[in-house]
This record gives sequence, C-alpha cells and structure tokens, in this order.
Amino acid sequence: MKKWLLMSLMAVLVLALAACGGDKEEAAPSTDGDGGYTKDKPLVIKFSHVTSIDSVKGIAAEQFRKLVEEKTEGKVKVEVYPSSQLYGDADEVDALVSGNVHMIAPSVTKMVKIDPRWQYVDMPYLFENEEHVRKFFESDVAKTILESDQLANNDIKGLVFWGNGFKHFSNNKHPLVKPEDFKGLKFRAQAGKVLEEQFKALNAGSATISFGETYAALQQGTVDGQENTFNNFDTQKYQEVQKHFSVSEHGRLDYAIFVNKPFWDKIPADLLTAVEESLDEATTLALDLASEENAKSFENIKNSGIEVVELTTEQKEAIKAQLEPVYEEFGEVITEELINGIRDLK
Repeated sequence: MKKWLLMSLMAVLVLALAACGGDKEEAAPSTDGDGGYTKDKPLVIKFSHVTSIDSVKGIAAEQFRKLVEEKTEGKVKVEVYPSSQLYGDADEVDALVSGNVHMIAPSVTKMVKIDPRWQYVDMPYLFENEEHVRKFFESDVAKTILESDQLANNDIKGLVFWGNGFKHFSNNKHPLVKPEDFKGLKFRAQAGKVLEEQFKALNAGSATISFGETYAALQQGTVDGQENTFNNFDTQKYQEVQKHFSVSEHGRLDYAIFVNKPFWDKIPADLLTAVEESLDEATTLALDLASEENAKSFENIKNSGIEVVELTTEQKEAIKAQLEPVYEEFGEVITEELINGIRDLK
C-alpha cells in the first residue's frame, strides 16, 4: 500500500512539473508577428566584443544598441559586453556557436579555423585603397564568405564588415624602404600561416605575440618591429618603443559582425527589419570613424618624433614583387575565385 502511494505521488509530481515547464533557458524568438515581445519583456541580443567602449568598435556597438531600442520601441534590447567582459579572442567564436552570445565583432582572421578563405585579409597588396575596400565590403564577393556554407554549418551567419584600416611596418633598426631592408629583422605578428610566409618571403623572422604583450616585446627587444594600422600604433603608444615607421599599406586589419544563425533566423520579421536597419546605420558610423581616427593617428605619429617614410608606388611594387611567393603558397587555399573577385573590384 505504501509503495502504491509513493508511486502515485511521484506521478502527480511529474505531471505538475510538465504542466509548468520547469526551469529552462529563455525561449528562442518566434517569427510570428512581433513574438509577443514588449518593453517590459524584450527580446535580448547579447553582443560581445574585445575592445574598449571608447574604441571605434565600442562606439559603433553602443550606437547600434541605442538605435535598436529606439526603432523597436524597446521590444528588442541589445546587451553590449565590451573589453572581453564575457569572452576573449580565443573563445568568443565558440561562445557564438553554442548560443551563449548572439553577436560578436572579431577580427576576420578569427574565422580561419572554420573557413580558410578568411585569410584573404592578410594577402599582401590585395587592396589598393580605401575605396577598393569599401567596394568589397558592399559586394556580392563579400557575401560569398559572409554567408558561406562553412559558417552556416557551424550555426554562424556573417552580416556586415566594420573596417579597421591598412597595416604598415615599423621597426627599431632602420627605415624599411626596399625588400632587402627587412632581412634579418624579427617582427611581431598575429597568428597565421599567411603572415609567417609574408615575413619569410622578406627574409625576416616573425613571432606570434598577443596584442596586449606587443608593447613590452618591442620595448625589451624581443622583436625589432611590428605591423599595424595607424590607430592601433598610435593608441598603443608604439612610437615610444619604435624609431622608424613605413607607410606601406601592405595588408588589412578588419572586423566583421557575426551572429548565431538559429537565433537570428527566428527573430520576428518586423523586429528583424528594425535591427538590420540599426546595424546598417552603425556600420556607416564604424567605417567613417575608422577613417577619421586613422587620419588623426597618422598626424600624431608624424608629430611624435619618430622617422616616418611614405613609400612611393614604385617602392611598394618592389615589396609586392618580393611577396609573390605568398600567393603561390596560399592562392589555392584562399581560392582564385575570391582573390580575383576582390581584384576585379578595383
């Protein structure tokens, strides 16, 4: 009898839990109508990035947050987590795939482990100028990697690019003007086979050092030089630990906005339209700000007292020719279709 009573009580408990649903994570958004979201119970989009709130990326992310709230009348709330508050460079992609965050804005090279074509950004002298870069960002060529099957198979969707800028060389030994000037020097580099091959082709060495540790590595002589955008060089105060700066424009550092695809695809249509409009406006701000900040930083660098050499077209062509082995090594991996597609946008 006691056994029967115990089994009956357990059955009642199971039914009660099923009826109230138990404790579970917030349900995915619905595509029907506005999903029932209100200002008091909004749809929350978690946006994680690794730079500070006053960086170009940070400012654009904050503008995106404000615009989304305005355009959806509070039905959608964007929670921005800057400065690696939630996830850093090494784990934010995995966090996106798992759905722990819904949006990230990493350097595009972080997607290489999913799709090797993202190494395009490191290919030397692939882009001629900012106008060429903007054409690419807005092109069907860009869509082929933003919306690739490789990303989709990992529950990721690329939306837009947020530009950073062209890279330039600096070092402590002598001006870098000719290919032979690089011989024997050692440079800090981001992780990546393309960059390793780049410095190898220049008869120089390279060391993979994190962004945050680069200043100390330059100061201590662990490496002789580095490559970076005007703004990164300036804001990290590398002029304090470098003597020579060459305006080479040999590569790019750019970001892109990626979202968790299952989450994004279920956002109600009317709310999604408002969110995408907000992202477009924030993207325009990000691109314009990046150009403005790089221009300001270039002036700061020139006024800092270090030697600045602006390479001529002929000098750039000589370095470009020296770097041709990079294309021979990685052209097939990145694909001729993507490389030629970018080149044809000039």
